[in-house]
Amino acid sequence: MNVPFADLYKQYLTLKPELDAAIASVIETSAFIRGPHVEAFETAFAAEIGTAHCISCANGTDALYMAMVGLGVKPGDEVIVPAMSWISTSETVTQAGATVVFCDIDPASYTLDPGRLSEVITERTVGIIPVHLYGHPADMPAIMQAAARHGLWVIEDCAQAHLAEIDGRKVGTFGAAATFSFYPGKNLGAMGDAGAVLCNDANLARRIAMFARHGGLRKGDHEIEGINSRMDGLQAAILNVKLPHLGAWSARRQDLAAAYQEGLAQVDRITLPRATTGVSAVWHLYVLRSPARTELEAHLKSHGIGTARNYPRALPFLPCYARLQHRPEDFPIAYTLAEEGLSIPIFAEMTNEQLQRVVDVIRGFNPSENG
Repeated sequence: MNVPFADLYKQYLTLKPELDAAIASVIETSAFIRGPHVEAFETAFAAEIGTAHCISCANGTDALYMAMVGLGVKPGDEVIVPAMSWISTSETVTQAGATVVFCDIDPASYTLDPGRLSEVITERTVGIIPVHLYGHPADMPAIMQAAARHGLWVIEDCAQAHLAEIDGRKVGTFGAAATFSFYPGKNLGAMGDAGAVLCNDANLARRIAMFARHGGLRKGDHEIEGINSRMDGLQAAILNVKLPHLGAWSARRQDLAAAYQEGLAQVDRITLPRATTGVSAVWHLYVLRSPARTELEAHLKSHGIGTARNYPRALPFLPCYARLQHRPEDFPIAYTLAEEGLSIPIFAEMTNEQLQRVVDVIRGFNPSENG
């Protein structure tokens, strides 16, 4: 039995009549850019997360950029981001005009380590962007305390963590703003690019919405210079169909992660991810660590098991940041995770039989001493 890394088509088949009808409705009414489907999604998603405002946009990367512009980021500012994330988290800091500053991650959660913040906060620091990586919440209470002590804003990067919680409170409700991605492979995914910024501040929401729509909330009325970053009606209609299922999908991912924990607990030379105390992780990715990663990857591939390396280099060591001249010892946890991390299949439509197949194949892994 082959097991894919993900199966988006299978998800489509489970909702085919509803999705087809939603897409047809957009086509029939030509509601392609913004319109009723987008407005309905903004209202529903804000209610689902528990914020007052949802400003939809073209993708999760734009959401980060828009949030920083809304918060007034300017040249000379510094913004702290975790050393392990997708490049959107850091590149948008530069796009907004600020200087990106990296902070190492916690060895248990793989999210920004609040205990390291004091090492990187300077008089030019204006904000922090914690990432709820792989669907595991960052330590928001500690991060918010640090931010308050230094007068910093916080933007939560929730691209991988729809419905994740900390002590019963959803991520995306702690900072000044939160950003989400609805890239097709996310826990709540569109059939193309889409994103959103969530916040509770009406003035901030207005500034972000204006910036996303060429600088004005009404066509032809441009109060500022902006960008063009709007969610299209097709993606919104698709997301409106999927959103009511997100809770069940999240619960299924949690069940799969628990089964992995039980089934792989005794496998030699593999470190399993674990949810830290008080959090409800939603397992966008299930990332093992092994010093024999290359061998494990090849072993799984030979048995038809899909895998991925998320992410093969920690951010400070990408070529685009060579100018910063960082060394592995600057970010030892992020560096080790990049060297050893391997994502194995986890998706809501995954069957128990598929999961058991992955468990059995990994149990049969015999790494060499040099691996």
